[in-house]
Amino acid sequence: MLGADEVSTIAPMLTRLSLARTRLELWWGALGGLGSDALLYGLAAVFALGLGLTSKEPAQWQWGYLAFVPYAAVAVVALMLDRLRLQRTLMVRAGLLGLVLLGSVAIPLGLETKWRVAQPEVGVIHRAGDYLSRGKDPYSSYYKHGKLVNPIHGQPAYESFFPYFPLMGVFGLPSAETHQGKGLTDPRIAMSLLTLMASCLALGLLRASGQKKIRVAQFLLALPTGALFLSTGGDDMPILALMLLGVVALQRRRNNFAGISFGLAAAMKLTAWPLAMGALLVARDDKHRSAWWRVGGWSAAIILVTVAPFAVRQPWAFMSNVFAFPLGLTGVTSPAASALPGHILTTLWAPLGHVLAPVTFLIGGYFLAKYVRAHAPLSLSTLLAMLSLVFLTMMCVASATRVGYVIYPLNFALWSWACQETVVESSESPESVDFEAIAEPVAKVEPELQTVSEF
Repeated sequence: MLGADEVSTIAPMLTRLSLARTRLELWWGALGGLGSDALLYGLAAVFALGLGLTSKEPAQWQWGYLAFVPYAAVAVVALMLDRLRLQRTLMVRAGLLGLVLLGSVAIPLGLETKWRVAQPEVGVIHRAGDYLSRGKDPYSSYYKHGKLVNPIHGQPAYESFFPYFPLMGVFGLPSAETHQGKGLTDPRIAMSLLTLMASCLALGLLRASGQKKIRVAQFLLALPTGALFLSTGGDDMPILALMLLGVVALQRRRNNFAGISFGLAAAMKLTAWPLAMGALLVARDDKHRSAWWRVGGWSAAIILVTVAPFAVRQPWAFMSNVFAFPLGLTGVTSPAASALPGHILTTLWAPLGHVLAPVTFLIGGYFLAKYVRAHAPLSLSTLLAMLSLVFLTMMCVASATRVGYVIYPLNFALWSWACQETVVESSESPESVDFEAIAEPVAKVEPELQTVSEF
């Protein structure tokens, strides 16, 4: 139990945090759709320019310079239109979103594929597609007895690994068949097409307001949280798009479709597995009965068919590529090792790299299991919020991970918000809500809250 002194210390802090959150929500809501879009695109322009000026990666700084003008221009247009106080802005916002996609994704992607400028993962996927087209195993390189076995001559050690499941190599097949690694055969083109198709289908089926759909599309595709990755690397983007499609299928209780979507994503990359397994907890049929076996059956079948032949053929190489290398357990320095807490601690004391993530996983898993058991059955929105926190935690404690993985917890949190069930559906747009009327009672309560905190 907390003593009187601790309560008197904590209560004012909680009160201030609550008031700060309320003010922030009211301020953001008062901006309206176009006003908030102008702010987001303006911040994206600042980020793009900063990346262009500071990044040493050609693919990144070129994207930064190319995307800066479209972001800045659309931000100005959105701000000007917001001043006009338009009543119905949904179509206007959708049109501006299309312009941003053209300027921050389509044009930079086309130019960078022509120039053959890309992140290292694009070359890795291209090589895997080449191996698959010739009937070879993409997991030929692995780490054994302190040495990298069968490295690729003339390439950095980290590019010898293929840290994905076999299905990811499909994106490298067009370039393998044509013997060209640029233009329309670049793996990024195939990944971007799948991302766009899956995203558009998911957003069309999502049971949410048009305002929420636009916000989801902005963060998934148009803002740097999506556009940068589509243009420079892109391997996480089809995973996110397929997972969103699976989430929407769960929302509509189309469990076979959800299982196929999650199965395809999980058969490409390990990052899809937490949500694919979490889906088993929330899958329901039309009679509100658990339908985990439908989702799990389809996902397991797709993973088994696509992964098992490669895992059985060379189990050591498969484990080294798919699990050991991404977790930083091979001793090979990865370009994905961003300066996050786990990487910093591992640098200070190397043995931590082998225990920090597993210990966090076990302890966190225990408390997570207790939470799930106490709050079962979980809602889809709760599951997504929970996984957002899990991803963020594991990203911070992993010894070799990239800061770009923040797009997973960010999108999960946004999808959780979009999937929240509301008792009453309002036809009013956020622009038509009288936020001053909402803020007035909050302002009246503030003095009383201050008195309570002082007491």
